[in-house]
Amino acid sequence: MSCRGKDHTESCVCDILRQIVDAQNDIVEHDCDVSCKQSIEDLLGDTTSPSGLDTVPVLLYCDCKTFEGFGAMNDENRTVVGSFYFRVKKVDDDCCAVLELLRDPADSDRNPKDPTCQKTARLRATGICINVDLKCFCHVTCLPAVNAIN
Repeated sequence: MSCRGKDHTESCVCDILRQIVDAQNDIVEHDCDVSCKQSIEDLLGDTTSPSGLDTVPVLLYCDCKTFEGFGAMNDENRTVVGSFYFRVKKVDDDCCAVLELLRDPADSDRNPKDPTCQKTARLRATGICINVDLKCFCHVTCLPAVNAIN
């Protein structure tokens, strides 16, 4: 499955995530109705939307399966949690990205079985970051922009 076009790099997933990082960095200095384009516009304030938005949550897919990332919380037990939802922190020239797991603090399920089982009402940054090769993904879904940092 290819998404390559003449106006893109080697990966359309990489291109979209680069745009999200650029938009997020424009408003926060930090190391259809629902679409990637709409979420980026909402984040930048190009449309009438709530203020204070700082994150476009994304879902990534490889081989048509939703990607779940895992990491350890910085708590006493180093509790390992999973998430299907991410904040893009950085995308380098080789399409390698740093993604931060997003979780709803009210979600007690440390390892949701799929994205529909994970609570998303109040997605917040967890401080848990993972490195991924964006060339491994074939699809990205953007959720509406949220305030995940503050």
